[in-house]
Amino acid sequence: MSLEVSSLRALAHPTRLQILSLLTGASMSAADIARELDITQANASYHLRQLAAVDLIEEAGERKIRGGVAKLYRYPWERPPMKLPADEAGMQPYVQALANEMVRRFGLQYAGQGMSHYTDAEMWVDPGVWREVLDTTGEASHRLHAEAKPPGSEGTIRVSMSAVLFPMRPTNPASDEGES
Repeated sequence: MSLEVSSLRALAHPTRLQILSLLTGASMSAADIARELDITQANASYHLRQLAAVDLIEEAGERKIRGGVAKLYRYPWERPPMKLPADEAGMQPYVQALANEMVRRFGLQYAGQGMSHYTDAEMWVDPGVWREVLDTTGEASHRLHAEAKPPGSEGTIRVSMSAVLFPMRPTNPASDEGES
């Protein structure tokens, strides 16, 4: 799936990023999402429409509630990985939303658990090592998505995974060929 500017705009909102996270582990209605995120149902419905309009979520059935019917939505994370455009200007709002979401999640960390990993690096590595790290990170992401459960499920812990890996332009074009 190729992300266009409209898809990036849809993703560049903190509530929508949180909704995608919720819809990874369970199909939910707008009312379910509103309760979980402490927002109005109208607000949740609006954000669901924005995500559905760019095919980032899909309908996942219906649930009968108090004489009515509520649509359920899910995030189809198992689709092939999204290809991001090379347009740096178009990516900026999405990258900023991810950074803001990471700050929010960091504030929710459960300190003292001893089960965390943080890394930040800008380095030069062998292309084979790079491919291996990309594959391993992708496998870890897939595993967490596949094992995600509905919010608050018994026997689960709330976790966060944010991974952004990308090759960078060399600071010195000659260094791209291994020269200094």
